[in-house]
Amino acid sequence: MTRRRAAPVAMAVLAILAGGCRRSWTITNARPSGANVIAFGDSLTEGYRVGPGEGWPEQLSALVGRPILNRGVSGNTTGDALERLERDVLAQDPRLVLVCLGGNDMLRRMPAGQQFDNLRTIVRRIQDKGALVVLIGTEGFKILSNVDYGDRYEALARETGSVYVPDLMKGVLTDPALMADQIHPNARGYARIARRIADEAGEYLAR
Repeated sequence: MTRRRAAPVAMAVLAILAGGCRRSWTITNARPSGANVIAFGDSLTEGYRVGPGEGWPEQLSALVGRPILNRGVSGNTTGDALERLERDVLAQDPRLVLVCLGGNDMLRRMPAGQQFDNLRTIVRRIQDKGALVVLIGTEGFKILSNVDYGDRYEALARETGSVYVPDLMKGVLTDPALMADQIHPNARGYARIARRIADEAGEYLAR
């Protein structure tokens, strides 16, 4: 009897260990329509201060073996990105969209409520097109604020059913060997970021 009771517990522990800290909730549009994978963001997505092919979208593309359209624009806040969402994402037949925004909102100390309202609108409009959203947190750029941006990103991912990649710059922002300046990674830093995104969202990128 003891062994029979222990087996399910052991299996549960193994499942937890295998899954690590991976978040789990129902994913909206887990079987998406559309054709294109799009990286939508600011300078971190554009690949500011690195050469062609060295940004994380291009390095992620090589890892997963499929094209990724880079729609990063340096300096964009979530509000700026919302204004170009139709042209750069919704009109491009999106299948999966990697949304990496919010760093500039934090650096400019814009209201967190406004930032996440904009992100919610961006995510919902993409999902209304039948595409899957991978929400990428940029909470590493928190500046003199008591807002828990990590909790806010994760709560939005849960609310909207998005795949979630926490803290894009974790392990990169604080390592000078991986940074081109105080804000932007170098090619090695972007390689680490691409690997993290592939680890978190690769099963969806491979579909």
